[in-house]
Amino acid sequence: MTTQASVSSLLTDSIEDYLDYLTSERGLSENTVASYRGDLAQYAAHLAKNGVTDPSKIAERDVREYIGGGIISGLSPRSAARRLSCLRGYHAFLPQVLLERGGSRNYADPTLHMETPKMSRRLPDVLGVHEMEKLLDAPDTGALLGVRDRAMLEMAYGAGLRVSELINLELSNLFLEDSYVRVFGKGSKERIIPVGNTAIEWTERYRRDVRPDLIAKGALTDVLFLNARGHPLTRMGFWKILQKQVGRSGVRERVKPHTLRHSFATHLLEGGADLRAVQEMLGHADISTTQIYTSVDREYLKEIHRTFHPRG
Repeated sequence: MTTQASVSSLLTDSIEDYLDYLTSERGLSENTVASYRGDLAQYAAHLAKNGVTDPSKIAERDVREYIGGGIISGLSPRSAARRLSCLRGYHAFLPQVLLERGGSRNYADPTLHMETPKMSRRLPDVLGVHEMEKLLDAPDTGALLGVRDRAMLEMAYGAGLRVSELINLELSNLFLEDSYVRVFGKGSKERIIPVGNTAIEWTERYRRDVRPDLIAKGALTDVLFLNARGHPLTRMGFWKILQKQVGRSGVRERVKPHTLRHSFATHLLEGGADLRAVQEMLGHADISTTQIYTSVDREYLKEIHRTFHPRG
């Protein structure tokens, strides 16, 4: 007979096995796995509170109570949908764990017939082309760190990089003579991104005139962009640089790091770029993720119509 302690252990072990699978076989990033770990820990605590410790005994009502409880306490539909997606993955993986660890073979997936919470699609925050130009011109390029800041902003916007991709960009992944860079995005997936002349010029100037002075102060590293002490920049470090330059530009009170990536995609589509080409450059696995930028484009066109049409 299975004891209460071993049943509880089976639930914990099944979660750990699933997280290991996400890391080793699915190649998900540390941040994503950490988010899943938090969701599943809360889920396990909810189940334990309801007296459910055997994962094969989890019912649809248990899942609904967990998701619904979050919504009642202020969880947004988007966050609820993310939680449900996490639970679907876990429960799809669970039969394998039960089989390997001697659990019950009589298992029915409790998430199988659950509908994803409806949510409105939130349009990404973007800068207009003129605003973007003001931001890019903001750094004081008469100073060494100003040249670095200008190069970072040009590269982030010019290639549509995520913050993690920007701060982890290495010298060995620059192919500026061929006008492209190689980055490793979510799940360590490699992609090649073309880079324009302006970003190339500022990056070359930074690499030639500024980086040698910075690297002399810190440890030897292949990372391209360094802080004032010669060490690789952190996410917070880049955020502070961005806020400083936003303040200098007078663009607006707050611009998030991802705003540069959103603006990159939106401006490409406004200029007539093919949606699938933009998807490839952004590194989106699903084109539906990229399609949200077409909504931004439509909003832009509507604003133009309202502003300039005599009957707008």
